[in-house]
Formats: sequence, C-alpha cells, structure tokens
Amino acid sequence: MMTRLFAWGLTVFAGVSLVAVTVAGQTVPRVADGRPDLQGVWDFRTQTPLQRPKNLGDQAFLTEEEASTLEAAVTARRARLLEPSEVRTEPLPAGGGGLAVGGYNDFWLDYGTNVTGDRRTSLITDPPDGRLPALTAEGEALQQFGSLWEDLPIEAPLRVRSAGTGADRPEDRGLAERCLVGFNSGPPMMPSGYNNNMQLFQTPDNIVIVNEMVHDIRVIPFDARPHLPETLRQWAGNSRGHWDGDTLVVETINFTDKTASFETSPMHAIGTGLTLSLTERFQRVDEDTLLYEYTVDDPTIFTRSFTVAVLMRRSDEPIFEYACHEGNYGLLNILRGARADELAGDGAP
Repeated sequence: MMTRLFAWGLTVFAGVSLVAVTVAGQTVPRVADGRPDLQGVWDFRTQTPLQRPKNLGDQAFLTEEEASTLEAAVTARRARLLEPSEVRTEPLPAGGGGLAVGGYNDFWLDYGTNVTGDRRTSLITDPPDGRLPALTAEGEALQQFGSLWEDLPIEAPLRVRSAGTGADRPEDRGLAERCLVGFNSGPPMMPSGYNNNMQLFQTPDNIVIVNEMVHDIRVIPFDARPHLPETLRQWAGNSRGHWDGDTLVVETINFTDKTASFETSPMHAIGTGLTLSLTERFQRVDEDTLLYEYTVDDPTIFTRSFTVAVLMRRSDEPIFEYACHEGNYGLLNILRGARADELAGDGAP
C-alpha cells in the first residue's frame, strides 16, 4: 500500500466530486431574495491531486485506510520540520539541478493535510479516468514550462505563473513573480502552495470574488447584460452570471493571449486564453461547504472539454491583503544577480 501511495506524498493539487458531496434535502443558508447564501471566506486546500496518479489506474476513490495512511504521512512530514534535529546546519548544494535548492521548504507552504471528504483520487471528475484529455497538435505546440535552473527559449508572451525562462528582463519571469496574477486565483481557481482562500460577496445583481492571492477581485453581474466585444480582452476574462435553480453559473470568455488556456501547475502553461470558454458553478452544499466546479472548453487546445470540482470549506479567518510588490525582493534580486554574473564574466553578455 505504501508503494502505491508514494506518488500521493508529493501531490499538491486538490478536488472533489460533485456527485459524491451533493446531498438531497440539505438545508442551506439563504439570503433575502431566496437564493442560496454563497457568502463567506472559503478555504480550498487539500492533498487530492488535479489528475489521478497513473499507478491508481481506474480507482476513482481511496479506501478509508489509504486516505488515513496518506494523511498521517503528510502530517508526520510537516511535524518533522519543527524538530531541532531536523534543522539543516550544513550549506545547501551550490548551483541548480536539484530540488534541494529552492525558495521555501515545506514549513512555509500550505497545501493542507487532508484529502477530500469523499476520498476521490483526482480533482478532475470528467473524463472518468481522472486525467486531462489529450492535447490537439496546436495545444502540444503551445506548451510552456518555467524553469528554476536554466534559461529556456520561449516565445513571448510568457504565460507560466511561477519561475520563468531567464533573467534578462522582468518579462522573462512568470506572471505571478511579476505580481500580475495570482498563481492560484485563476479563473479558474486552483489549489496551490499557499493563500488558498477566497471571499465571496453577494447582492441581487452581482457577486464579488476576492482571492487572497495577489488580492485579485472579480465583479460578476447576473443582470442579463451582454458580454463585452470580442476585441476587448482582459487578464481574468469577461464574466457573466445567472442562476440555474440553486446553482450560480458563471460563463467567462474574452481571455487574453498573455495567459494560458489551462495550467497543470504554476510552472506548466498550456495554450493561450484566446480560445478558452470557461463555465464555473457555485453551489452551497451545507452550512460549511461550497462546491466550486468548472468546465474548460477549448477545442483549439484540448481534444474534448473537461470538468474539475473543488470542495471549499467555510473559514472563520479573515482574508489578508497580499501586498505582492511591497516585499517583492525576489524579482529585483534575480535581475541584479544576473547582472552581477555578467559583470563577473559568468553570464551571457
């Protein structure tokens, strides 16, 4: 069992199945107009991965024992980081090429320690195999991989959110490093390393989504107004909402080519946002649970659409301002270090 679960120990993405968590007859809070109350601060951390690990085959759910073993291993690993005997005293290896060198250790990350309540083996709920569908030829060609260790030639614009392809200019660094977008705020929202929180406000005519990561704010009307013209494109696309029974549906188009069609991680961008159509669904399952489900439809990049679901848990903690550029010494020092290497003759002129 431990061999089978090994791949899960390094997993950082999360999800849940709509079918498994929707319970008929649940009483959910409602606002004055009778609609479900979606408001609150919502936490979307989990250890369930975006894609089902290949070694799990067609296994859609973990057993209780498998889930407990995984969660105990994650909890134990994080606890060891606090023990004095585990503190590293020797210097880290020089140069790149290994995961021993990096910005943070696990103590500073916040992926959570639990799998989803239904113990699904993937965040992806469709296709049934829990894996991303195949890419089209154009999708294969339009992949970008950020690198921590070496310069990789990638045509502009750079669409990865973290890491980058060099240090000649700020534009060589990922979008999140430049504080343009959050690495988990989307849309669609994707559980990631930290700041996995969002706050939702609701009126009869709009909802407002505030992501803690880079404090991105989306104001989404559902008053039947049309989308913006196709020529007007935005970082987060152009969103319009409507109610389908007790489910709030948000349709977003008009993304820009500066962002990807989809990202399997902040360092892997697939396609461009130009041809992406995104449908998000918000459903209050119970007092403490918000189901966030989205479907990616981009026939230019993927051979079929796919659906992802994330279970968000109500939090009593406030949202904090992520003042990205106020402490963004990393970007400045990456560029300074590259210039120092050039002056010393260690880098390209």
